[in-house]
Amino acid sequence: MKRKIFNKSIIAGLLTFMVFFNACTDKFVEVSPEYSIDSENYFNSQDDYYAALVAAYDLLQTTYANVIVGEIASDNTLCGGESPTDVIGWQQIDDMTHTPTNSNLSDIWGWMYSGVQRTNYFMEFKDKIDFDGRDEMVGEIRFLRAYYYFELVKWFGPVPMKVDERFKLGDETTIPRSSVSEVYSQIEADLQYAASVLPYNPVQVGRATKGAAQALLGRAYLYQDKFTEAADVLDQIIQDGYYSLVSDYSTIWENDGENGIESIFEVQYTDVEGAGFGCLQCSEGNVAVGFSGIRGYDGPMFTSGYSFNVPVQEAYNAFETGDQRRDVTVLDIAAWADSTGAVYTTGNEHTGYFNRKYLPRKRSSLAQPDLNLTNPNNYRSIRYSDVLLMAAEAYNRGGIDDSKARDYLNQVRERAFGNANHNISSSGSELTDAIWRERRLELMGEGHRFFDLVRTGKAAASIDGFTSGKNEVFPIPQEEIDYSSGNWSQNPNY
Repeated sequence: MKRKIFNKSIIAGLLTFMVFFNACTDKFVEVSPEYSIDSENYFNSQDDYYAALVAAYDLLQTTYANVIVGEIASDNTLCGGESPTDVIGWQQIDDMTHTPTNSNLSDIWGWMYSGVQRTNYFMEFKDKIDFDGRDEMVGEIRFLRAYYYFELVKWFGPVPMKVDERFKLGDETTIPRSSVSEVYSQIEADLQYAASVLPYNPVQVGRATKGAAQALLGRAYLYQDKFTEAADVLDQIIQDGYYSLVSDYSTIWENDGENGIESIFEVQYTDVEGAGFGCLQCSEGNVAVGFSGIRGYDGPMFTSGYSFNVPVQEAYNAFETGDQRRDVTVLDIAAWADSTGAVYTTGNEHTGYFNRKYLPRKRSSLAQPDLNLTNPNNYRSIRYSDVLLMAAEAYNRGGIDDSKARDYLNQVRERAFGNANHNISSSGSELTDAIWRERRLELMGEGHRFFDLVRTGKAAASIDGFTSGKNEVFPIPQEEIDYSSGNWSQNPNY
């Protein structure tokens, strides 16, 4: 199957949508779209717009790949799996030997552009009819477009960009790769608009909000070292007081902890629909969870998986004594087996540790043929603790207010230790290092580590095989370069 971003099924447009809102699971989900050739005759009712909106959300579920690979590429985990050739593209990324023909990188490119295409389809016809709530829908669409473009620019650097109209055949030979600054400018504009029209309280659980738009905007600013802008928008979230840290860190990662008071944006998953390995993007479940599961596991709380994304000893040891996050974040399988009687087998690069946040949990719904393709665990894309740490970094690195930076950092640490005995009192560069260490510990297993190392200039010193001037971004898929007929050049040194 071609992975071209301008493939014919996308060019035909998003046409007839079958959607539903599952009240039992409170998930905002979609049944796979059906395609037709009369897309210009769509958008004749509010229901049509709603269907197109859900279709634009649907591609978020493919970001399971972005999350697990963002960990595997970092110093937090090894690829693992059954053998050194199991999902060879991930193995290559782990070893920093990936090339432009890496099919897993092509997946990320193609899926994110499919998301862009769906948002631009909506925007192309956004003014066709008017109805109550249309501005808010446009705000959600622009948030989603910013989300997809943000993933593209952080993975691939300069990327082809269109706004408010779909890509069409032939664009690949005429549209240039927009610069990183141009892509970020569009991301900022989309998120600023979204924040201006969306409420803090979502219309349905799982839909974008004002807080989500502000937080993603703050993240985009931070990735560009726009510290004053980042501090301003992130502090708005903090001062508005809509979100707060939950008292028990461990509850965040369980089913009952989904979409809680600390959650600013989650990618919604459900187990209502299965998929196959030939179409992982078709799954409504969080595929990364099954891939991260314990191989051959039989015991309490968890179900078995494919033993990818295994934390390394150094990551486990990075937690200080008394940090309650360690055993929530990383499962020591030998200790767990000793205490529970669980049994398991070992796979490639077995370290003895697993990403506990996203291990597959036991559940009562067992109708699907392969449970590892239908895990309903939501991805916590933006959490309030992340906002606190991003704000702390912006205030500190921008030379704005180290006192406020320490306050935000220590709010996260006090939750981690259950007291104020481990609070940070440093300033300047020492405070910067403390904030960066805290980001690793607080967000370990959530897919941010590689990109944090890159944007802070720490990647070459932290990641085995990382080459400066090359591995800060990933290669454009070779088939895209070929189809562009010389219009797009490859990223340096690939």
